Amino acid sequence: MILIIDNNNNRASGLAAALTFCGQAAKVLAESEFTPESVKKYQECTIVLGALNGLDHEQHIKKLPAQPFILVGETLRPLMSLANVIGLISEPFSHDVTMQLLHDCQQYLSLLPGQSSQNRDAKSFDGLVGDTEAVKEVRFLISQVAKTDANVLILGESGTGKEVVARNVHLLSNRSTGPFVPVNCGAIPGELLESELFGHEKGAFTGAISARKGRFELAQNGTLFLDEIGDMPLQMQVKLLRVLQERSYERVGGTKAIQANVRVIAATHRNLEDMIETGKFREDLFYRLNVFPIENPSLSQRVDDIPLLLKELLRRVTEQGNKGVKFTDRAIESLKSHAWPGNIRELANLVERMAIMFPDKLVDVTDLPNKYRYIEVEAFEPEYPEELREKDAFNELFSEGFSDFEEEDELDSVTEQPLLGLLPDEGIELKDYLAELEISLITQALERYDYVVARAAEILGVRRTTLVEKMKKYNLNRD
Repeated sequence: MILIIDNNNNRASGLAAALTFCGQAAKVLAESEFTPESVKKYQECTIVLGALNGLDHEQHIKKLPAQPFILVGETLRPLMSLANVIGLISEPFSHDVTMQLLHDCQQYLSLLPGQSSQNRDAKSFDGLVGDTEAVKEVRFLISQVAKTDANVLILGESGTGKEVVARNVHLLSNRSTGPFVPVNCGAIPGELLESELFGHEKGAFTGAISARKGRFELAQNGTLFLDEIGDMPLQMQVKLLRVLQERSYERVGGTKAIQANVRVIAATHRNLEDMIETGKFREDLFYRLNVFPIENPSLSQRVDDIPLLLKELLRRVTEQGNKGVKFTDRAIESLKSHAWPGNIRELANLVERMAIMFPDKLVDVTDLPNKYRYIEVEAFEPEYPEELREKDAFNELFSEGFSDFEEEDELDSVTEQPLLGLLPDEGIELKDYLAELEISLITQALERYDYVVARAAEILGVRRTTLVEKMKKYNLNRD
C-alpha cells in the first residue's frame, strides 16, 4: 500500500490516480489522519510525503523508522539525509523514476532487521542449515514459492541436498498436512516407471495379481517429488506432461480418470537445456516443470557453512544411537579448503567415518584422511619420563621369550655374555645392560641403512623422533 500525505490536493489525487493506473494500490490520507497508529493498520506500506501545514516533516519521518518515505517537491531535499528517506520526486512526475523508487522501498521493507524472523511462519525450515548468502537466497525462494501450487524445478550437483529443499517447500506450503512422496526416476527401470507413478489395475500385465496405487495417487493432496527427472525416458516424459496439463491420469490397464490434486516438484543434476538440444528431454515438459527454478548451491560455494553443517550432521549421528565426535578449529579450517566434489553427502560420510574412528574424541588435522589435510601441522608426539621408557623397553625385551641355540658353536660364541633371559651367578647391572643392548641394536640398524634415520627407526619399530632422541642421548652420530 502507498499512502500519500500531501496538502496539495490536486497533486495528491493526480499522483494517486497515476499509481492506481500503473497497478499500485494508493490511498490519500489527510494530514490529521497521519499518525503512527494509523500507519500501522497498513502492512508493508510506503509513504509519499508532500506539503504539510505543520512543517514538521522530519519529526514524522523519525517517528516511523520502519517505513520508507518518498518525498515530493524540491523544498524537502534537505531531508534526503535521513536513513528511511529513499528518494525524491518532483512535478512533472517521471514514471520510470517513480517506479524505481517504489521498488527500492519494497527492498527496504523486505530487508528490515528482524523482518524474516517476525514474518516467518510458525513452521521452520527443516535440515536446511547455513548462514551464507547462497543459503539465505534458497530459503527466500522456498518461502516465496511455498505459498503457491506452482511447479518447482530444483537444480544442483549431486549431494547438495535437493530433497531437503523439496521437503521444505512441502512443509511450508498449504499441503504440509498431506503426504510427501519421493520418487527417484533414475532408480526405476523405464518399463516399470509408468506403473510406479500411475498405478495399475489387476491383470494389466503379467504379474499384476491385484490393483495397486501409484505414487501420484499416494501423493493426493500433498507433494510428489520427482528426483533425477533428467533420467526419465522420453515416452514417460510425454505421459507426465499430459498429467501436468490435464491434472488427471488413468492407472495402467484402467479407463477411469483419476484427478491429480498433487503439487509436483522435480530435481536434477543434469543440464536439461543441453539435453533438449540433443533430443533427450522434451522442451515442453521442461517449461512446464521450470515454472519456479531453485538453484541449490554446491558445498564449495558455501564453505563457511561447514561448522553449522557439522553440528547438524553430528546431531543426526547421535540420534541414531552412535557416539559423536568433535572437530578442532584447525580441522574445520582444513575442511573448508577441500573442493567437496561429493558435496554434503561427502561431508556426511566423513563425519560418520570420524565418529566410528574417534568416538567421543576430538579430531585434529592429523586425524583426517590425507585428502582432507590442507594445513601443515606436525602430529603431537609425547615425550615420556625415562622410567616409563625403560620399563617399556624391558617388557619388550623379555616378552619375546628366550632364544634357542641349536648349534654348539653358537653357544660357545656367546659364553662370554649372559644369555638373553638368563641371569649370571654374579648378577648384572640391569640398567647398564639394557642401555648397552639398546646402543648395540640402534648402532646395527643405523649401520645397516647407512645412517638413514627414517629407515633405521622403521626396522626398530620406533618413531623417527624417538630414535633421534636416543641417538643424542647415547651420542650415536656417524662421526
